[in-house]
Amino acid sequence: MKTILYNGKIYIEREQFAEAVLIEDGFIKKVGLSEDILKEEQCEAIDCEGKTVIPGLNDSHMHLLMLGESMWQVSIGDCTSINEIIDRCKEFIVREPEKVKHGIHAVGWNQDLFTDEKRCPTRDDLDKISTDIPIALERVCGHILTTNTKAIEMLGIDGNSPQWEGGTFELGEDGYPNGLFTENACNYVKAIFPDFTVKEREEMLSRAMDYAVAHGVTSVQSNDIGTSVLDVPTYFNMFHRFYDEGKGLLRYRHQVCFNNLNDFKEYIEEGEYVKGKYDEDSWLTLGPLKLFKDGSLGARTAMMKHEYYDEPGNYGIEWISNEDMKQYCDLALKANMQVVTHVIGDAAIEQTVNCYEKAFVNGKNLLRHALVHCQITDRPLLERIAKLEIPVMYQPIFLDYDMHAVESRCGKELSSTSYAFKTMVELGGHVSYGTDCPVESCNPFPNIYSAVTRKDSVGYPEGGFYPEECVDVYEAIDAYTIGSAYAEFMENKKGRIKEGYYADLVILNKDIFTVDKMEIKDILPVLTMVGGKIVYKR
Repeated sequence: MKTILYNGKIYIEREQFAEAVLIEDGFIKKVGLSEDILKEEQCEAIDCEGKTVIPGLNDSHMHLLMLGESMWQVSIGDCTSINEIIDRCKEFIVREPEKVKHGIHAVGWNQDLFTDEKRCPTRDDLDKISTDIPIALERVCGHILTTNTKAIEMLGIDGNSPQWEGGTFELGEDGYPNGLFTENACNYVKAIFPDFTVKEREEMLSRAMDYAVAHGVTSVQSNDIGTSVLDVPTYFNMFHRFYDEGKGLLRYRHQVCFNNLNDFKEYIEEGEYVKGKYDEDSWLTLGPLKLFKDGSLGARTAMMKHEYYDEPGNYGIEWISNEDMKQYCDLALKANMQVVTHVIGDAAIEQTVNCYEKAFVNGKNLLRHALVHCQITDRPLLERIAKLEIPVMYQPIFLDYDMHAVESRCGKELSSTSYAFKTMVELGGHVSYGTDCPVESCNPFPNIYSAVTRKDSVGYPEGGFYPEECVDVYEAIDAYTIGSAYAEFMENKKGRIKEGYYADLVILNKDIFTVDKMEIKDILPVLTMVGGKIVYKR
């Protein structure tokens, strides 16, 4: 099957464009002028009508299955007050009695966006929703959640209970847990809710893929197994079956978490890592080990060298010790496996870089161990990351919220060298973009807008937040395509509209290279193609 896209503005690389592309058997065979490509016979021809065509966008770190789960549950992400959360959950209980018979677990609230009290909800608030079923509502970052009293009772804890390693639960003035849990303690709360069925998870995955391809995402590097789902063999099998049955709409690369070293060791010695079958050019691939070093800036649990300016004495929370991380990296080295680690605070980043460097191959980062988020940095740390060729998986869209909080938490000097998208490029670092969806929407265009303008969704501040770190559109698209491909060792097959590369591409409704920068966030695809197959058409 041959397909031609012609009469387009087809992005090749910086300031280079073509008019047409020939696609055959899922690969790009030729790129050039319309009149030349149209000489090919027995082809389906698609007129781009002068529209811009870019490579398919590749989210280098997100949680696709979690996106599907969030679409299945009560939506609280846009709530502007605790009372609105309460009302919306009450309405959901009435509307979806089957979905809440074992309780409510949803994600998305952000106290900094509340228009009245800018505080975290507590058990007293959630008890107004129900005292009969457990309720756990996660903050948008996923690093802090709040519960009602029923959930606390099911956990069997009180004010005298010991804290869990790597996380905390807070006590109220009465000495009883007030419903707020942080970091690893959140996992104990989530464990009281029965898991969804595999069939329900498949439906969630399908919904999430529909949304992603409708917004131009053709590849995801997704951390679901070990986070959203803990029954590792069952859900590896689910993904295999889903793709074997032709239900997959995009390319999916696993980023896999483990609760302990023994589980990881079993995985690399006799589990999916050695027994899983992934054919060459498969849309489903097996990727790196995913670790968590710290928490989030919004929850003040990111690990900082300096105490939080707005919470003296707080340096954040360490999820994994340096010794445990070393053991994970040593095992990964023996298995020839990449490691990617969630790091937000400068202390977490530095300690992770130290650990990575000790696990390099002959002094080089041949396994491409990467930093996910890498938000709070100073200049020496940026230079070290670039020099060691440690890839950085940035989420520019985080600035939409973080620009309003980072200076109060970290101070202006450190803020000026953080979210350093431009500097990392100038230093020659390997940069990719993602969204950490569903922490943010996986729609890539608001993400590109954030990288290019460094403004929030309403255009604040006028000149951009530390505008010297603004990238241009070429740099942003390259980070989202060839940069993300590099992060998964696919830069020779993915991320460019080039002969021999996968026919993953997107036709846009506006020219992203010439449109007013404020309009970038509103761009949408008119057609999304993966492996030469049209997976979305508007």
